[in-house]
Amino acid sequence: MNTPANTPAGSNLMDTAVANGTFKTFAKAVETAGLSETLNGPGPFTIFAPTDAAFEKLPAGQLDNLLKPENKGELVSILNYHVVAGRKSSADIGKWESAKTVNGQAAPIKLVDNKVVIDGAQVTAADIGSSNGVIHGIDKVNMPAPAPTKQ
Repeated sequence: MNTPANTPAGSNLMDTAVANGTFKTFAKAVETAGLSETLNGPGPFTIFAPTDAAFEKLPAGQLDNLLKPENKGELVSILNYHVVAGRKSSADIGKWESAKTVNGQAAPIKLVDNKVVIDGAQVTAADIGSSNGVIHGIDKVNMPAPAPTKQ
């Protein structure tokens, strides 16, 4: 797994995401959700990190709303829908039909023109290595299905 030139060797997932420069909003959301410690931990994890441009595609006000303290549970669920346990390369993922995410839901995967697409988001930057996992940049923020209501 190659470490990008602008990422210091041994950097963890969060340091790598910040150093990359295109995942600032994702890093802020992870920090707000209280998940930094987990993603700085031993892992390994595979993160499908929406780029800053992907967050800009959300409906007006949605990101600000998700970053409010009272919506922390929803933000955690959304972010966990972008994380898979283990270190998985784009070549590995391209062979799957779905990925079981840390939030418990499976995200559908398909290959479109030899590019990995997870739940409708295309991987635009693959295999960004770090000491405790790998990041794949995606072009949309994926939303998990709402939790079933208890009857």
